[in-house]
Amino acid sequence: MEGIDEMYVVLARWKIASGQVERVLELGREMETHSRQEPGCRAYIVNQLIDDSEVVVLYEQYDDEAAFQAHLASEHFQRIVPPQIAPLLAERSRETFRTLD
Repeated sequence: MEGIDEMYVVLARWKIASGQVERVLELGREMETHSRQEPGCRAYIVNQLIDDSEVVVLYEQYDDEAAFQAHLASEHFQRIVPPQIAPLLAERSRETFRTLD
């Protein structure tokens, strides 16, 4: 049963190609800045694995799936992620969750 305060959560994991860490982190910070201003975005946090600097995990929380879909369609996502970040990644995965609140 869906809770009234239930949120849509995305965990994205990126394995950055060798030699591309600084550029991906720079672009990730830009995404973080823009994404946090989106209506329906409650959290967008870029995390770097302590034991492997080439691994980044994004924690994203949205009001609902529609807000996430709007994020994917946003100008900044379309300008930064597919053409600039994706080519610099060795691996990429995404999982979606719902909060239990």
